Amino acid sequence: MSTVSRVLNNRPDVSDDVRRRVLEFVDSCGYIPNNSARDLVRSRSDAIGVVVRGTGNLFFAEMLKTISSLIEKSGHTMVLHFIDSDADEVKAGAILEREKKLIGLIFLGGRYDYTPAELSLIGVPYVCCTYTNRFGSLSEEDYASVSIDDYAAGYSAVEHLISLGHRRIAALVPSLHDSSVSELRYCGYCAALKEHGIEPDRELIAEAGGCFEIPEAYNCMKTLLESGVEFSSVFAASDTVAIGAMKAIEDKGLSIPGDISVIGIDGLVVTEYANPTLTTLVQPAEEMGRQSVEMLLSLLDGVKTTRHLLVKPALRIGASVRKI
Repeated sequence: MSTVSRVLNNRPDVSDDVRRRVLEFVDSCGYIPNNSARDLVRSRSDAIGVVVRGTGNLFFAEMLKTISSLIEKSGHTMVLHFIDSDADEVKAGAILEREKKLIGLIFLGGRYDYTPAELSLIGVPYVCCTYTNRFGSLSEEDYASVSIDDYAAGYSAVEHLISLGHRRIAALVPSLHDSSVSELRYCGYCAALKEHGIEPDRELIAEAGGCFEIPEAYNCMKTLLESGVEFSSVFAASDTVAIGAMKAIEDKGLSIPGDISVIGIDGLVVTEYANPTLTTLVQPAEEMGRQSVEMLLSLLDGVKTTRHLLVKPALRIGASVRKI
């Protein structure tokens, strides 16, 4: 029994021949280990939790492939947990940590305004992936993160539109003042306009209701179009917002980019197959997932210095933007 246990737990103190024989027999029996039962007799598991904020977030779905693969290759088990976009990821992570005896956590998406008291609920190393504590009071030494500079991404997207002659640029964002990614990208939008002598026009700015969902973006764009305000292009705060906006523009009988140009941020694979292909700033999802796992594994190995890595998105030219 002890020999079989050592093989199933991938212990090194078993000869290759014995390991082969045991695994062949395990395979022939169709045996599947009961991880829940094993965890009951352990004081701690080898599991890493991944808390995903937003059950329909397409960008996270792409990133999870890399995260899952690397966690498995490291010899750990991934415990995946989805929460709603308005749920408390810290509380969810703390509960998951205790129930599954986690050794570490990766948060995919979260708030930008944590306090030390809130994060004290987490008793294991963790990495914030795709966001930082820009509006919060955490010390940079108290957490680790991997993200893009969302302010700079918003700035770059709008600057690209301006370089092509656009000056009446509408902004479609979930929220203007949510102390989160939406606000940062909106601020980048405003900064790019002002840098080029264009004063932001409140009539051109539309809020989609505090979320990045396609239906809300569609309705928001529809309302903006029906308002009669004139604009030649739209800065969408994310690709999902851009998809909703493009559908509303087409349903209005307008062409993209003939009548209105559209640019997004994220680089979702699905937008490469949109008609027209979306021009967007591509977040390097694979690199961000890899860096998050490597950073967490480093913390688990006892490396005390936390890091904050900013990765740079790349402009992908599609067919949704034209020069005027």
